[in-house]
Amino acid sequence: MRAWPGSPHPLGARWDGNGTRFALFSRHATGVELCLFDDPNDPKETNAVAFRERTGWVWHAYLPDVRPGTLYGYRVDGPWAPLAGHRFNRAKLLQDPYARAICGGVDWSGALVGQRSDDPTRADPVDSAPFVPRSVVVDDSFPWGDDAHPRTPWSRTVIYECHVKGLTASHPEVPPDLRGTYLGLASEPILEHLLGLGVTAVELLPIHHSVSEHPLVKRGLSNYWGYNTLGFFAPDARFARGDRGEQVVEFKTMVKVLHQAGLEVILDVVYNHTAEGNHLGPTLHMRGIDNATYYHLDPQDPSNYLDHTGCGNSLDVRSSRGLQLLMDSLRYWAGEMHVDGFRFDLAPALARQDHDIDHLERFFEILRQDPMLAETKLIVEPWDARDGYRLGSFPEGYVEWNDRYRDSVRRFWRGDSRQLGEFATRIAGSADIFGPGDRGPFASLNFVTAHDGFTLADLVSYENKHNDANGENGADGSDSNWSANWGVEGPTESESVVRLRERAQRNLLATLAFSQGVPMLSHGDELGRTQGGNNNAYCHDDETTWVSWELDARQRELLEFTRTVLALRREHPVLRRRHFFEGARLERGSRKDVVWLRSDGNEMRDADWHASGRQAFGMLIPGEASTELDERGRPSDGDTVLLAFNPRPRAARFVLPTLEDAGRWDHVLCTAGPVAPRRRGRSMRILPHSLSLLAWRPLR
Repeated sequence: MRAWPGSPHPLGARWDGNGTRFALFSRHATGVELCLFDDPNDPKETNAVAFRERTGWVWHAYLPDVRPGTLYGYRVDGPWAPLAGHRFNRAKLLQDPYARAICGGVDWSGALVGQRSDDPTRADPVDSAPFVPRSVVVDDSFPWGDDAHPRTPWSRTVIYECHVKGLTASHPEVPPDLRGTYLGLASEPILEHLLGLGVTAVELLPIHHSVSEHPLVKRGLSNYWGYNTLGFFAPDARFARGDRGEQVVEFKTMVKVLHQAGLEVILDVVYNHTAEGNHLGPTLHMRGIDNATYYHLDPQDPSNYLDHTGCGNSLDVRSSRGLQLLMDSLRYWAGEMHVDGFRFDLAPALARQDHDIDHLERFFEILRQDPMLAETKLIVEPWDARDGYRLGSFPEGYVEWNDRYRDSVRRFWRGDSRQLGEFATRIAGSADIFGPGDRGPFASLNFVTAHDGFTLADLVSYENKHNDANGENGADGSDSNWSANWGVEGPTESESVVRLRERAQRNLLATLAFSQGVPMLSHGDELGRTQGGNNNAYCHDDETTWVSWELDARQRELLEFTRTVLALRREHPVLRRRHFFEGARLERGSRKDVVWLRSDGNEMRDADWHASGRQAFGMLIPGEASTELDERGRPSDGDTVLLAFNPRPRAARFVLPTLEDAGRWDHVLCTAGPVAPRRRGRSMRILPHSLSLLAWRPLR
């Protein structure tokens, strides 16, 4: 086969319309061989080309006869010296870390045969080619046309966290051949649901090509969530109708269709570790290409990895090439794949310097200042698997998953004592966490449930996790769920318990919609989705995790309620402030920007915040407190609103505040049931376990 010198830039395999350029970085390799395959099931390569050119430790060649759809892999020679951090072994067929598509999966029946990666004296002599995936040369062209990023401002953003397959696999109106795919997510029934719900962005659980771990496969399970990345540039072929490049085209098509509908696409990205695991894991790509460069090795014992993730290894972004890999991947997804943002899994792990987290702000400032990434939405999970809890420590421009919001809202509504001050702080935007960094409420991503943990329906139906089906003897999943079953563990026919659970779900949804910050809804919560009490269903690719679209009357009511509260959030700009409340007099009025009220109508005092019992209270936000701007950048007032909360098991009488301007209070929403819109009189009765939203209507 013809081979020309080619170029060291860019890394990966790039077809230019005439042939394909190949470039692979390896500082410590002594030789690189490109292997080409016609058949993904053929263990023997059709052609092999030894690279003769190396520039700046990049091995490269140009093959004029290689076209899109060609399968390839690498064999890399070098020292087998684990004690020095090197694990080269030409018996291993390796993935291209920059592959834009991946064909096939890991066949565990042979992938670990003869594995000796823990033996410092010798390498594994068994050829891995029959048991590992192939990289694919792709055609990058795509008819994007006038595709444009929606650029929804944070003040209008409502995120819907979902799994590509889980959302679509059981939908009866999605064409059968599209269920579980990118194209299924972009199908008309799903679009109608998302737009009708009122969300503005989908945050997709990992769609980078991933691998299921060997222990899971042995138990007949899989890594359904996908937090075990094999390819940082490759859309996962699980969600496409082909794996020879079709996954790239179908992913781009999905993005284009979602953009046309005004929806943003945010990717949950896992750069903190890879599917190669610890020193006993499979050699699939970077371990065999340049282990010492790409992985965070233990400085005391380079044959082992520093594991900040609980998954066996950690990508080393202290290395210039490790950082380049991460940045090149982000730029590829933002630039060529047109995605709108990223959510960084276990983000502090990326800033680890050996065992400590140093320069957290410096690392993430580099990402934020990149021109390609500057206008994308950047979201972080502000903790890792060790002691890396850094909520509130990220620089301006990042939005953080706020688990203190999650826990506080759960505890308040299940009736825990001494929660009032914490709850009020969280629904007001968590100024104590994000204010010191001169950030606003939109630094807080508010959520009550997410993929990890109970669903909303399970949160109000189970007090204990029920994870037996995971095969880990109940050791997995959190034990701190702050859940309540309201009288019965699991399913029940008790009408009174069912009604309490429905009200509890409405309380949580309404609180999420009416809180300051960025709300995130977990897919299926609006439909009453259950996982049967499993709070760690990462390994179930079946009805356990798929959204059921066969709705009964109660579920349809929950869906309509969710649409209502998200619509109210859009309609009332005071629920979407760009700045924290200060409790000070407004420049455009005589009232404070927020007033916290006792049920007797008087303003809360310090002692009230620390009372041991549960109590009803209110949050008054005047319309002049809106920080919404019109198209010319001028302040735009909204309605004055009153939120009244009653977590108690008995009704409370709430005295309504009297405002300076003549008008009336309209009872807009109550989680306990239908309301009479107009309030006549100075007080109202708040039902047990309920939230009410009222709006002041001035007399014109």
